[in-house]
Amino acid sequence: MNRFRDRTEAGRMLGERLRRRLAGHSNVLVLALPRGGVPVGFEVARALGAPLDLFLVRKLGVPGQEELAMGAIAEGGVRILNHAVLDIVDVEDEEIERVAAREEAELRRRATEYRGERAEPEVRGRTVVLVDDGLATGSTMRAAAAAIRQRGPAELIVAVPVAARETCDLLEREVDAVECLRTPEPFHAVGIWYDRFDQTSDEEVRQLLARAWSGEVGPPPESHASSGGQR
Repeated sequence: MNRFRDRTEAGRMLGERLRRRLAGHSNVLVLALPRGGVPVGFEVARALGAPLDLFLVRKLGVPGQEELAMGAIAEGGVRILNHAVLDIVDVEDEEIERVAAREEAELRRRATEYRGERAEPEVRGRTVVLVDDGLATGSTMRAAAAAIRQRGPAELIVAVPVAARETCDLLEREVDAVECLRTPEPFHAVGIWYDRFDQTSDEEVRQLLARAWSGEVGPPPESHASSGGQR
């Protein structure tokens, strides 16, 4: 199966898929999971002519095996635990709480780093496209989707360039639709399906958001602070 050149190419291809699917839809909002989802989400928002914003979520890594997700937390105080992992690794409740506290602090740091004084985007009644650069276990995406669901979107679509097939199947039971360009078997890891998979920096995230919020990809997103009685 062909690999993507980089996140920009993947985002453009995903944007074209979504542009056809959402033809005629109005009030679309693209929310990207930082950091790696932001370059993908930028191209998706450009293809849709829709506003782009962030949705902040942090993986809870198993102590000593941080790449193995035992869960995730998201804005709005949502926590998802991956019981399939917790059933096979020995992690005490106190350790889970310590990891969660550390990641909550990082989530708050990123909110300040990326948004500054901007309020979180208003999602109620909108078609929300939740974007990342790929899905392995899906813990972070599930946490984000659960948090957004609580805010009353009209429709919630998860969109990624590449994912494990079983993760897509799981998410399809939790959101309105999943759009994934490729579900290779065996999957192994997101990064192997990209020729270039460098870590996205905070500076790149800030630059892409500044371009998006200046109107380059669509109108600036409506925020909680500016939505008045529409909340």
